[in-house]
Amino acid sequence: MNTTKLIFSAAALAIITVILTLSSKNVYRPHSIAGSKDLLPKAKVIQLKGAVGPESLAFDPNGEGPYTGVADGRILKWQGDSEGWVDFAVTSSQRKECVRPFAPHMEHVCGRPLGLRFDTRTGDLYIADAYLGLQVVGPSGGLATPLVTEVEGQPLHFTNDMDLDEQEDIIYFTDTSTQFQRRQFIASVVSGDKTGRLMKYDKSTKAVTVLLRGLAFANGVALSKDKSFVLVAETSTGRIVRYWLKGPDAGKHDTFADLPGYPDNIRRNSRGEFWVALHSKRSLLAQLVTSNSWLGRTLLKLPFTFQQLHYLLVGGQPHATAIKLSEEGQVLEVLEDVESKTLKFLSEVEEKNGRLWIGSVLVPFVGVYELS
Repeated sequence: MNTTKLIFSAAALAIITVILTLSSKNVYRPHSIAGSKDLLPKAKVIQLKGAVGPESLAFDPNGEGPYTGVADGRILKWQGDSEGWVDFAVTSSQRKECVRPFAPHMEHVCGRPLGLRFDTRTGDLYIADAYLGLQVVGPSGGLATPLVTEVEGQPLHFTNDMDLDEQEDIIYFTDTSTQFQRRQFIASVVSGDKTGRLMKYDKSTKAVTVLLRGLAFANGVALSKDKSFVLVAETSTGRIVRYWLKGPDAGKHDTFADLPGYPDNIRRNSRGEFWVALHSKRSLLAQLVTSNSWLGRTLLKLPFTFQQLHYLLVGGQPHATAIKLSEEGQVLEVLEDVESKTLKFLSEVEEKNGRLWIGSVLVPFVGVYELS
């Protein structure tokens, strides 16, 4: 390493160390968002007994649910206040030791269901399991069946989210990284990894086609209402990428929106608008780290804990942010829980019957916000 890099490294690490130790002074909290409404503290929470991490939420063709995947590998179904949550499905048959609500070291055995989508024609539930690939389970639940576990001769490392084109029998899905698994998600972001992919799976031919490569933490997926394009969240950069499926730009991609944080899942509402859940907003310091892969890789070599690195990325503030985008990518509405009084670290916002159903990969409850 040359002298310039040594000096820069020492200075950068000294600054970061000071910031980490002075968090009470809020010296690197994210900026506020113009026009944001601090309304999410009013959300109701539905506790998950003995479970954590309801990352994605989906309603079946009968409007029942929501269904959600949790950190121990189960998919649960909400049956109302009287009956609560019940087991619906699992993605792994090796369940003997899957007894702890949160055990990252067991995720590759127990499975970790992330994105969920129902086929409204058949009632089948499609599942993006971070470790076990793309799966499907019938309307009665039970053990899911694998559909895609490898692409181009290599196992999927971090299957994340999907959307369905029921007319064409196509599933669009993401593999976040070819280098990192889900339990290493902080390392993937900090290191500047850009091995994420957007792919499509043809249910009739069982063929997988890679549409986009080189994505920085490929995450949420959503088709436009007219199926002319598909969106994919690039979490590390805060960008929503649009890949054109039809029209004069078919096969090309562009930036649909740049967001002030880390986008997770994207869900379209009945009007064709898109709700994007932000894991958190992003501070200037976090932008420096995520835009400088050398600095990020240097940080990973130092004795920082997972919690400290996560704290660095989210600006020390476990807030909640949901952003609604138009069909053209314009920001229509920003809802927040600025002080995390009720919600934090959002992973998905699903609009259903005048309510926002809100998931988070890190908390033991689902949020429900009544739209006015």
